Formats: sequence, structure tokens, C-alpha cells
Amino acid sequence: MLFAVFLPAILAIFIPFLSKWKEKIHTGYFVLLAPLAIFIYFVRFIGKDFDTVMEQYSWIPSLQIGIDFYLDGLSLLFVLLISGIGALVTFYSIFYLHTSEKLSHFYVYLLLFMTAMLGVVLSDNVFVLYSFWELTSISSFLLIGYWNYKERSRYGALKSMLITVFGGLSMLGGFILLSIITNTTSIQAMIEQADVILSSDYFGWILALVLLGAFTKSAQFPFHIWLPDAMEAPTPVSAYLHSATMVKAGIFLVARFSPIFVMSDWFFIFVSGIGVLTLVWGSFMAVRQTDLKGILAFSTISQLGMIMTMLGFGTKAAIFAAVFHILNHATFKGSLFMIAGIVDHETGTRDIRKLGGLFTLMPISGTLAFFGTFSMAGVPLPFLNGFYSKEKFFDSSLHLNEYTSELANLLSNAIPYLAVFGSIFTFVYSMYLVFGTFLGKKQFDQLPKKPHEAPFGMLISPIILVLGIVVIGLAPFLFNETILAHAAEAIYGEPVKAHIQFWHGLIPAFYMSLAVVGFGIVLTISRKGWQSIYRFIPGKLSLNKAYDFILAQLENSSAKITNTYMNGSLRRYMVLILLTIVICCFTALGLTNGFAWDTSNLAPITVPEILIALAMATAAIATIFTNNKIAAILILGVVGYGLSLLFVVYKAPDLALTQLVVETITVALFLLCFYHLPNLTERIESKAVKSMNVLISLGFGVLMTVVAISAHNTKLFDTISEYFIETSHDLGGGGDNVVNVILVDMRGLDTMFEIVVLGIAALAIYGLVKLRNKKGGAE
Repeated sequence: MLFAVFLPAILAIFIPFLSKWKEKIHTGYFVLLAPLAIFIYFVRFIGKDFDTVMEQYSWIPSLQIGIDFYLDGLSLLFVLLISGIGALVTFYSIFYLHTSEKLSHFYVYLLLFMTAMLGVVLSDNVFVLYSFWELTSISSFLLIGYWNYKERSRYGALKSMLITVFGGLSMLGGFILLSIITNTTSIQAMIEQADVILSSDYFGWILALVLLGAFTKSAQFPFHIWLPDAMEAPTPVSAYLHSATMVKAGIFLVARFSPIFVMSDWFFIFVSGIGVLTLVWGSFMAVRQTDLKGILAFSTISQLGMIMTMLGFGTKAAIFAAVFHILNHATFKGSLFMIAGIVDHETGTRDIRKLGGLFTLMPISGTLAFFGTFSMAGVPLPFLNGFYSKEKFFDSSLHLNEYTSELANLLSNAIPYLAVFGSIFTFVYSMYLVFGTFLGKKQFDQLPKKPHEAPFGMLISPIILVLGIVVIGLAPFLFNETILAHAAEAIYGEPVKAHIQFWHGLIPAFYMSLAVVGFGIVLTISRKGWQSIYRFIPGKLSLNKAYDFILAQLENSSAKITNTYMNGSLRRYMVLILLTIVICCFTALGLTNGFAWDTSNLAPITVPEILIALAMATAAIATIFTNNKIAAILILGVVGYGLSLLFVVYKAPDLALTQLVVETITVALFLLCFYHLPNLTERIESKAVKSMNVLISLGFGVLMTVVAISAHNTKLFDTISEYFIETSHDLGGGGDNVVNVILVDMRGLDTMFEIVVLGIAALAIYGLVKLRNKKGGAE
């Protein structure tokens, strides 16, 4: 599984080189290999006798962080959606994106996102899961802002990043609390300690923080506002991220941790309460939209709310219905996003007010849209998979658990009515979408392009998804025990079996479906008569305006605070930095009894050491009074070389050699940089400024002296030197030189990155020198 997860990221390394041939062969064909290979690898696990698989790879054992992959029914369902839909979207993008586009950028972002989502659904370690989780936010930010020359694309990308990263950081807080309480970072081990977590004083915080991460990622109310703006992304991105994968990451998170939280009434209140509110609000707002992808965006919000509601129920029937609808939603919503992209691609607009009568010119696209929208609406036809899971949703809403909380019982009584109410508007926007686009009045003269049917290559992916709608509808038993039951069992913790069939008799759920269709038809026909309600609900109230206001206030406040000290004066920056260091360090020393004085076990001080120290002090002071920059650097070098002499005197030749090398390199770099800088000139300062300079200099010098003395005298922990002496030979491959072993073996990566930092600093300085304004300089 390790290779399967990281295969897209590995392929992404080669995409910039492969894209050089994009004029001869579209880059998407190379990318297509990754999701196809992953899908083929994981599809072999499907079957009635499926059993969980665990793979563990050590990473940071001291922190209990390992790359541990856990494949159960839930993660298998998501992996197949990620890779299967990913393959279809990649193939679709080959015909959607022209070779004149920056294909290397697009596919690198897409492959990184694919790896991130695979890591999220397969990780058993909470901190590895979080790492992949944030990678989904970063890669989706890049995908949404792919057309970065558009202001709305940049706005949508930033909005999605801010909201989802905010939720991700909250989720991280919940994970930290979980790991502290359970003393493990494994999700499965945490599930085994569910009773410990439930009885913890921090349970409320854990539940709130983890759910906040899930709600922001899965666009639950009121965090849903980022999803409609994310529709500025290319249609393949919308079809992949916002219908089948990224927005379902929050769904996955709730499903994965529900065995821990489900016994709490607050889990039902938060998850089902927010879920059903999202269902109603998303479907209600979808009818208001005029952009095809805008309708589908709010439709996605509504459908995600429906799945979240079912997960909150916590019953066997509801959990099975939830995983069933996850599969169904991926098929009909993915196909509809692709059809919306086809309409936009072939007509030049997504404005439904300019569309109409396209079925005569785009019969294949229109037929596919009919299947997708009618399935989404839950129309009771045996070849539409959406009806099956919608009816199971209604049925599960009528058979909820008894709760100890009055609020939970009140919500459980209201949910069936809210479910029907929201589903009625789902029916309305579905009919509005399909009939407003493909039937009705022809307005071809208002279209930017003359409409025609899409190329067959662009139709293949939505055709496959629509075939999935029909196959699942006609033969749901093929998916029941082979994958859906395993996914439901992974959530519920016990075997879950549900019989899927079209006709269950005249049960209440069927009457609820009929009510949805009946009232939906009435509202669809009379839509123009009642649509004025949107002037009052939501009216002028808008969560988007609230977001813009909060963001503007944060930016303005930050700018005001920053401008108080960021005035271009290098002296002020150094004063603030050094003062902060002095205050914080002295405070820390005071709180930890760091002002200790102990002269025992010290080597005697002789005349040579005193002379070397005086020479170093004299050189350090002399740098203040010299006006020649080259001389200042050379005099400062005396301090470093003097320290090397002290190492020699105290019989530490290895440290002396190391110090000599470091000092030589540092002096050389300073000479290289200062050669290009202006000559030193005497600064005329006020007495107050000079006094402040003296105080800060003395304070920082005293601090360094106190820190050095405290480092020797205050022993808060056992010394680590014995550990190095005892282990350097074995860890260093037979090396007996402790200093060298520490530098090369024990902290080899630190040494390497220190060299990298020095190189980066040198390049940065060189760049600043090249770009400096020769007519003026900083204060």
C-alpha cells in the first residue's frame, strides 16, 4: 500500500518533463496511469470474504508516529472512489484542457491531491492523517486557483484554504488531546479505549475540535460558503474534489471516529443537527442559483448534509444508507459536473438563464443529465440508484434511538419532517437544472458559441458514471455484501446486513418519497411565483458578507499593528528582537532557578586563558569603533579564532578544528558580502538612542554570560554527554571520535540542513545586493 499511496506523488516529479511533449501526446495520458494502477490494485480486495489489512512503517518512533496504513471496508470504499473517479476525471480532462494550458502545473497539483486523499483514508496514525489532511488543503488551494489570472479563482482558492486549514488546526488539537488521554497515536487503538475517552474531562473539547475539522472540510453549515466559490476551478477539479473526494474527507473523518463518539447524545445533536440544517439550507439555496456549477455546488452541500445526518443517527440502517449514498452520490454528481463542463465548453456559458433547448443539439449530454438529475432527486424508478439510498435515509430517520437528552429527542422528532422538506427542494433544483438547460425555450442567439455535441472522448467518463447509476439501480446486490456491508461494519463495529430492493411495500418511507415528488412537482411548476421569497430569506443577510467583513477587519488590524513597528528601520527591528530575547530568557531563568553559581568541577584558570579572553573582549569592543568594514570583519574574526585557542588550551582539539573551519567560512562569507555593501559611516544619534543601544548591548551580553553560567550550574536534567560517550562507537559505525560522530552520524541531518541554510542565506544576500537601490539605502 505504501507504493500505491505515494505513486501519484512520485509520478508528479516527472510530469514537468513529460509535459514537454504535450503537443504530441497530452500529458493527461501519462497521469492516467497512476489512478488506473491504484484502482486495479485495490479492486482485488472486493469480495464477501474481505478482511482488514494493516501495514506499518517506522517513521518517528520516539513520538509514536509511524506511517501505518489500515485497509478496512470504509477505507476500501473511499480508495476505490478516489482512484476510480480520479481515472475518469483525468481522462475527461484530456479533452477538456487544451495543450496551451499549463498542463504540468495542473497535473502535478492533481497528483499531489490524489496522494493526499489516499493517505487520509488509509492512515491509522492520527498525526500522519493530519499531515495528509493539510496536504489536501494545499493541493486543492492550488487546483482551485489554477486559473490564477482570474480574481474570482484567487478569491475562491484563498477562501477554501483559510476555512479548511482553520478546521484542520482545530482537528489537530483534538488529535493531541486524544493521544494524551489514550497514550497512543493509533486510531484503532483509540477506538478500543472509547470508554476512557467518553469518561474523560476533555471529551467535550475533543468532540468539538474533531467535528470542527470535519465540518469545515465537508462544507457543513455555516462553513459551506467556501464550496460555491471553489467552483471557479476547472470542471475536472470540481468533478473530482467537490463531488467525490475532498468534500467527503470530513464525512470519512466522522465515520472513522464515530465508534468513539456515537454513545454520546452530543454526537447525534451536533452531527445530525448540523447535517440536516446543511441539507435543508443547501437544497433551498440551490434553487436560487443561475450558474450550473453553482447549482451543483449547493447540491453537493445538501447531499453532504444528508450523509452527515445519517452518520449522526448511529443506527445500523442509517450507517448502511450513508455508505450507500456516498457511492451513489459519487456517480450521479460526478457525471453532472462533467455535463456542466461540457455545456460550458460547447456553449461558452454556464448561465442557465441563457441556456435552453439544448437537447436537440446535444442529445447524448441531455440524456446523461436526465439520468443524473433524476437519480439525485430520488425519483422512484428502479434504474436510478439515488432513490434507493434516499428511501433508506427516510426509513432510518423514522427509527432513531432513544436519547437521554430532551434536546436530542426533540431533534429526532423533527428530523423526518426536515428531511422531507429539504428533499423537496432537492427535487426542485434537479428539475430546474435539467429542464432549464436541455428543454424549454431555445436561446441559441444569446450563447457565445454555437452549441453542438461534445467530442466522444469527453462523453466517455460521464457515460461510465451514468452506467454506474443504472447498474447499481438494477443490481444493487452486486455491491451490497461485497463492499457496502464491509464499509458499514467498519463504522458500526459489528456486521451490518441490509437487503436492498426497489419495492419495500407501502411503508412510511415510500410515502415520504411520494410526498417529495408530489410537492416537488408543484413547486417546480410554480417556481417563478414563490421565488421572491429569496429577497427575505436570506435577503441581505449573508455568511459570505460576514466572512469578507471578518477577513477585512483581520487584515486592517494586522496592518495597523504591523505598521507600528515595521517602519523600515533595521535598528528598530534589532532593538525589538534583542529586547524580546532578553526579557523572555531572563524570565525563563528566573522561573527555573537558573541563576545558580557553582565553581566545583571547573578547570583552573591560568594566565594564557586570561590573555586570550582579554584579546577576544578587546577585539569585540574594537569592532564598534572601526569605520572600515573589512577591518571590522577581520577584527571580529579574532573573537572566533580566540575561541579556537581556548579549545586547544582545554584539550579539545576536535572542537578547535571545527571552530576554525566554521570561523574561516564565516569570515570568508562576510568578506564576500560586505565587499558589495556601502562603506561604514559614522551615525549621528541622540543621547537617548545611544543610551538605549548601550543598555541593550549590556543586557544581551549579561544574558549570554548568565546563560553560559546557568548551563553549567543548573542541571534540570541528567547530562547527555554520558549517552554520547557510551553510544558513539556503535551508532557511529565504529567511530571513537565522539565529536565527529555527533556531527556526522547523530546529527548528520542537522549538519546538512545547516549547510543548506547557509547556502540559501548566501543566495538571498546576493539577491538583495543585486536588487538594492543604489540611490538610497535603508535606515
